Amino acid sequence: MPESALALPEVPGVLTADQLRQTVAAIAAEQSADGALPWFRGGQLDAWDSVEAAMALDVGGEHDRAVAAYAWLAGRQRTDGSWAVEYRDGAATAPGTESNHAGYLAVGVWHSWLSTGDAGLVDRLWPTVRRALDLVTTMQLAGGAIGWALRPDGTPDDTALVTGNASLFQALRAGIALADLVGSAQPDWELAAADLGRALRDRPEAFADRSRYSMDWYYPVLAGALTGAAAEVRLAAGWDTFVVPGLGVRCVADRPWVTGAETCELALALAAAGRPDDAIEQLAAMQHLRAEDGSYWTGLVYADDARWPVERTTWTAAAVVLAADAVAGTGPAAALFADPAALDRSVTEALG
Repeated sequence: MPESALALPEVPGVLTADQLRQTVAAIAAEQSADGALPWFRGGQLDAWDSVEAAMALDVGGEHDRAVAAYAWLAGRQRTDGSWAVEYRDGAATAPGTESNHAGYLAVGVWHSWLSTGDAGLVDRLWPTVRRALDLVTTMQLAGGAIGWALRPDGTPDDTALVTGNASLFQALRAGIALADLVGSAQPDWELAAADLGRALRDRPEAFADRSRYSMDWYYPVLAGALTGAAAEVRLAAGWDTFVVPGLGVRCVADRPWVTGAETCELALALAAAGRPDDAIEQLAAMQHLRAEDGSYWTGLVYADDARWPVERTTWTAAAVVLAADAVAGTGPAAALFADPAALDRSVTEALG
């Protein structure tokens, strides 16, 4: 679909469609000619954040650029299904393996399918997604949680993180949807997702205590692991700790530092919990981070009225685009984040 014909999200009183189009253009401006989509031109790249930025490109109608970003990742997948923790200028600069980096491509590919119906892209990337999620399932621990990384000897670390596991819960479900789409059932993924969901809901002792980080607070709601009353209880429990009225969300509970991506992710969690007005309020609160070109600063140390770090990242801008799409309900993939049950229904709906 030509960009001129695409209806971009609009959040009245917060962001116009033209402003969102400018933000998408700011993300695109950081992309390298080979498709690499780093945090910013010349900066680091990791698979998770690159996928998030590619999803924003699809929301903005820049499908060819999103495809290029996914192709770049596919070309650098390692034989075990993983990616390096960090790349710079195409070279791996931190060679470790983290489970959430491996998993998130499945979410991006499913989002792209919902956005564009590009079956050819799904077919090309399916082997990459399959290898990545097969690796993720081998990193699952006895209690259902998934180790955050591989040790040097190739065994999974027995430390599991709530945020990464919630993201993997979404990724496994997206992978199952893709498997149904291509006609290649993956029962191991279904079992892994079920065990992981139970761990996130009922086994807090399975995860490392990182409760000072806001992501551990809201991400199980964002990813659909906690829904209904459980989601409401979770959101209420951390609200006063993390939300700074009029500015957004603290990244960590004990620092006077609000960050744009975390604020937009809370907006996604609120949308998933059926609280669109509260989601819009958070999206509005973080607009003080917007730059004139439509990009976004990462965060603000509000005690000093100082931007920190002094960088404008593609993933922060992408979180804005995805949050705006979720609350506006404009794009065909908006329900992926706005509706926790979307992944359980979308295969049937997509295939008619």
